[in-house]
Formats: sequence, C-alpha cells, structure tokens
Amino acid sequence: MASVVGIGALPVGKHLDRLEHEMMLAALVEAVADAGLAKKDIDALIFSTPRPYAEQRYFGTFMAGYLEMAVGDILMEVLGNGLTGSIAFDVALERVASGKAKVAVALGVNKELHVPTGEHMTWSMRAVGDVDFHVPFGVTPIAWYAFNAVRYMHEYGLTREQLAAIPVKNRYHASMNPLAQLRKPITVEDVVAARDIVKPLGLLDVPPRSDGAVAIVLAAPEVARSLGNRYVDVVSRGFHHEGVHQVSSRPRPLTEFESARIASGKAYSEAGIAVSDLDFAEVYAPCSIVELILSESIGLFAPGTGGEAAAAGATTLGGELPISPSGGCGSRGHPPHVTPLYNVFEAVQQLRGEAGERQVRDAGIGAVTGELGDYNATLMHILASADAG
Repeated sequence: MASVVGIGALPVGKHLDRLEHEMMLAALVEAVADAGLAKKDIDALIFSTPRPYAEQRYFGTFMAGYLEMAVGDILMEVLGNGLTGSIAFDVALERVASGKAKVAVALGVNKELHVPTGEHMTWSMRAVGDVDFHVPFGVTPIAWYAFNAVRYMHEYGLTREQLAAIPVKNRYHASMNPLAQLRKPITVEDVVAARDIVKPLGLLDVPPRSDGAVAIVLAAPEVARSLGNRYVDVVSRGFHHEGVHQVSSRPRPLTEFESARIASGKAYSEAGIAVSDLDFAEVYAPCSIVELILSESIGLFAPGTGGEAAAAGATTLGGELPISPSGGCGSRGHPPHVTPLYNVFEAVQQLRGEAGERQVRDAGIGAVTGELGDYNATLMHILASADAG
C-alpha cells in the first residue's frame, strides 16, 4: 500500500507559550528530516482539523503559506472527532497507494489547555451527544464509558482492582516514554482511591487534557526503499461505522464494540494475518474500561477475560501482547484530534526497534486504532517492519 518513512512529534502536555503553527512546524520539520526528504518532495498534506477553539482558521492553507510550500496533489483538512487523526493518516495512505502522490504527510496539532475546563466540556458534550436531548442534562463523554463499565462489571464480575491494573500498566509504560505527559508510577491502590469522575471511573481511569502535534510522512514503496531500511509498511486497514451516535435508539450491548470487531476483522483479513500474529497494539482508549472492552472486541482476549488478563500482566511489556506501550491516552496523554497519529508514531518506533526501554521484543507487526464516540466507529491500520517477512 504505502510505507511510513518519517515521524515527528512534540511531547504531550502543556504548550501554553507556543502558537499552534509553531508547534506544527516543529513536528513537521522533525518528520521530514527523519525521512531524509525536503519540502519540495511532498505532494500532499492532510491535516487533522484543529479543535474548534483553535486560534487560526483554515489552518492547512495557513500552514502552506507559512511554509511557502507549494503542494501538487492535495492539501486538505479532515474532521471526525476521535477518528480525526486516523482519517488524516488514512487519506494520506490512499493518496500514495493510489499513485496520486509519491509522498504524503498526515499531520495535526491539538491545543486545548489554554481553554477553561467548562468551555472545553461544553464543546465535548455538543460533539458526542444530541444537542437537544443529551447536552441539556450535562451528560459527558466519560459518562458514556461509565455505562460500559457498570454493565461489564455486572455481566462478568470484573473487580475494581482488575480494572485499575490497566491505568497502572499504562503509567508504567509512560514512565519510559519521553513524550508522555504523566510519567510518575502509580499503584492499584492509587487508582481505586482516586476521586470519582463518573462512578466507577475515577481520576486515574480517565485521560488528562493535552496539547500536542504530530507529523507522519508516507511514501510509495519505491521511494521508501530508496531511502533505506527504516521504513515501516502499512499493510492493511479496516473501517466500520455502526450507524449509532453514542446512544442507540434500539437496545445494544454495552460490553462489546461491534465496530471494532468488524473493522479489525477486515484489517486482519486484508493483511493476511491472524490476531495471534500481532506483536503489540497501540490503541485509542480514552479510559480504562475502553481499553478492556476493545482488547476483547479486536480479538486479543475472549469476552469477559480482558480484565483478568490485564491484571495478570498479559498486556504489559514482556507479557503476552503489550497494549499501548506508549502509555496510551491515560498517561502518554490525549490530544484527541491527533491521538491516532501519536499511536502511529509509537507503532513506527516499535517496528523500527527504536523505542528504547519500552521496546517490544522482536516487534514485527502492530495494530493502531482510532475511534468515534463510544467506539461507534473504528478505523484500524496494520503496520509491519521492513523485515517482517
């Protein structure tokens, strides 16, 4: 299909003293240099649209002007809530795979910590709920995931301690990630004792608000191979939207993500692999229960067993199948419109063998995901190292 040849990213966290275009420039320059290319080589720029309270409008064309950069194939912004970064990556992939571009960049900046929490939450509720029905009652995004958690605990007997093992694992991974926003180790006891956000989810089960910027350079296979052996191939993708916006008008299961099951099945099939062939998964999971349910929905564990597996260390580095070696949304940080691009960044580092202390041993094949709402839509990409076979 296409290969990732360059990556660049800023540390996730507070960037209050930096303008969005300065952040974007830093990530893009790093990615293009990492690829061994120049701006004249880039045929397409696919931006994740900045958050609605971004200072600069028409950000993509502004950046092209700021860079004095002509673009011959396409320059565009895409938007899809939590899927935004995944869509940017997917469109850049398609431009290269179709032959319309030799080199395309998926990139974006997400800056939100300069906005008061109340304003941020109002925007979030209007994005994920019905503005006439849900928003007046103050139903927040985390409340949707709390529904999942309560039902899962009821159906499968999941304990609070088992669920707490997931943020503990993610913080352990993040402690080794120089890009991570939260790096101080935590314990199961810390997670259980943390103040409630929406029961049973507490402060350490949910992600921080975050700023960040990422750029991912994709190139045609012949270009990638001419640049050397640090490329990573994108071998498949799978997508499914189940026709639901958060809460369905008809009863539906709360303990599985249908879109993730279908999308991942498409991705495995197109790549010609089984789920057992994955060496790791870097996933979009805004809180602990989402990672648990997602791990089952994409086939890593049987229904009802993901919590026990996580508590036993199966998803920790060195375990059966590491999940989010970056630290994930909860600890690496979660700038939503670019979180999926941070997932790709981590996957590429792993598949190049450049992840340092958090390196997955013999990593050859990895999966990355993005989501829309309560995993009402899923986009998965499968990536493979240059020597994966």
